[in-house]
Amino acid sequence: MRHIISILIENEAGALSRVAGLFSARGYNIESLTVAPTEDETLSRMTVVTGGSDRVIEQITKQLNKLIDVVKLIDLVESTHVERELMMVKVKTSNETREEVKRLSDIFRGKIIDVTSASYVIEMTGVSDKLDAFVAALDDESVIEVLRSGPMGMSRGEKGLHL
Repeated sequence: MRHIISILIENEAGALSRVAGLFSARGYNIESLTVAPTEDETLSRMTVVTGGSDRVIEQITKQLNKLIDVVKLIDLVESTHVERELMMVKVKTSNETREEVKRLSDIFRGKIIDVTSASYVIEMTGVSDKLDAFVAALDDESVIEVLRSGPMGMSRGEKGLHL
């Protein structure tokens, strides 16, 4: 089962490496990883997407909590949360296909952020299934490049990950 673990971590050199090393040393796979500073410049928020049984996830969270850099963490799957992923797709276009690609982008609420004579770059956010569906709807030969952030999530309501 897929889990999204949100971690509040000290914003210092080596913190990311220690978390990734923990996963690597124990043979756990990281499906996606995002990290950025928070409103408090001494802390960063790390979102790790991984898979495993409840027992494996429990082991991962216990090991993460032992790391000195980890301030707090939550497995978002255990509560109601909002989840989004960012994707950019570069698509080959021609005079004949431009309108069709634009229409498809509009249907999926994408935004064309770059236009050249031979391509569009489309930005899209949403749940992973929506992004997968958009890429599947495109002609395979027209997709030049796909860049995805991986899912990020935040608890709903007043509850939050902070000190």
